[in-house]
Amino acid sequence: MTTKLRIEGMSCGNCVAHVKAALESVPGVESASVELDVQQAVIEGTVEPADLIEAVQSEGYSARIAEASAPSSNRAPGPCEDC
Repeated sequence: MTTKLRIEGMSCGNCVAHVKAALESVPGVESASVELDVQQAVIEGTVEPADLIEAVQSEGYSARIAEASAPSSNRAPGPCEDC
């Protein structure tokens, strides 16, 4: 199953790494890719979206199921130390 999440709060490559690691730590996730430019994550595996959202939120970012509309390109500083 493929799940797409809209991630808010990422502003650098280190943010991406934190979100990717959080998603990959969720049981049932087979792979996760995170794109800074579109503020989106694509997750493959058998996992509940709520578990993915909780993992992202535990790292200090916002997440929700991705919608068809284009993401905003406005980026605020993220919660990681490298932003």
